[in-house]
Amino acid sequence: MMASAVARHILVASEADCLTLKKQIEEGGSFAELAKQHSKCPSGAEGGNLGTFGPGQMVREFDEVVFSAPVGEVQGPVKTQFGYHLVEVTARTD
Repeated sequence: MMASAVARHILVASEADCLTLKKQIEEGGSFAELAKQHSKCPSGAEGGNLGTFGPGQMVREFDEVVFSAPVGEVQGPVKTQFGYHLVEVTARTD
């Protein structure tokens, strides 16, 4: 079976915004609520949830983080062509 991951993210325009949100999450803020308020991705409405996907389905920089980062830890800022992401892998199968 191919590897797959379940992840959520928050997409913002600047690295500074990304770092501010990461700090809020580390201080106990809700990832899902912050995604709803701040994410520029349509997934923000779902708390940033991207569902299940396999390697190669997302842009490379995003993909590399999702398939290497520890599950349950917020990663970022991750820069892609879309902007800056905070990424949290919520589940992964190898």
